Amino acid sequence: MGRANIWLKRSYIAVISVIGLLCLLLLGFTLFSHGYLHQAEEELASRTRSLCLHVMYVIAIAILLLTITGAFGIWKEKKWALIVFVVGMIMGSLFMLAVEIQGLASQPKITKELKESYLDILPLANASESTVGYMMEMQEQFQCCGVESYLDWGFDIPESCLCTKESTIPCVEAPRNSSLFESRKDGQSVMIYEGACLAHLLAHDMHYIKVGLGIMLGITLLWVLSVVLCIVILCQLDRKENVPTVVYSPEAKAGNYNTLIEAPEDT
Repeated sequence: MGRANIWLKRSYIAVISVIGLLCLLLLGFTLFSHGYLHQAEEELASRTRSLCLHVMYVIAIAILLLTITGAFGIWKEKKWALIVFVVGMIMGSLFMLAVEIQGLASQPKITKELKESYLDILPLANASESTVGYMMEMQEQFQCCGVESYLDWGFDIPESCLCTKESTIPCVEAPRNSSLFESRKDGQSVMIYEGACLAHLLAHDMHYIKVGLGIMLGITLLWVLSVVLCIVILCQLDRKENVPTVVYSPEAKAGNYNTLIEAPEDT
């Protein structure tokens, strides 16, 4: 069995170390997301998100195990371990590529499902505290009010819907029977954002989905690089050791030898 180039081995170790670190980060993020969704209301924890979490668990654990196997293979120079790593990473790369293609092709469907999930939380007056807090944060960020309109809040229109002086977004007068007028005695009108937040929310979510697909593509390319390095190492390990060439001397053919005769001992 041959020996792999030392710099090739170091490059391979560096790549699988990065992959292992990313798997640990993915596993930690998945655990955090799972805990957050477990505490959230059912209206936020959809079946699609739950399925995504389980897929992330499987990917993180499987790739982490393959990385450990690949590290063992390069440390002990075990070809079977490196072959297991190559086969597993190729299958993982193909799966990731299929997911990315499916994600790009199903963006209209994802947008439709996200829209339905936002419409399911209406009316906002009956939504959970986590949903209300999220909506108030988005309203301040995008300068909008309500999912479809400010009427989604009913009587309790939050102050995050109030127009600021610097706002260039169209504003309308809030209904006189809303909670915004409870603490006002001067009778002046209260201006709130006219636009709804649904389009902003969908664009916000789809942006992060596209970023996620881009990160997945980068990780897939890193996996492919590890596969290429591992295959090259396997090829080098499969080579036979260089056997020194036997050189025949003409003098050896002629029988030019010196006879060694032990001198007789003097008696």
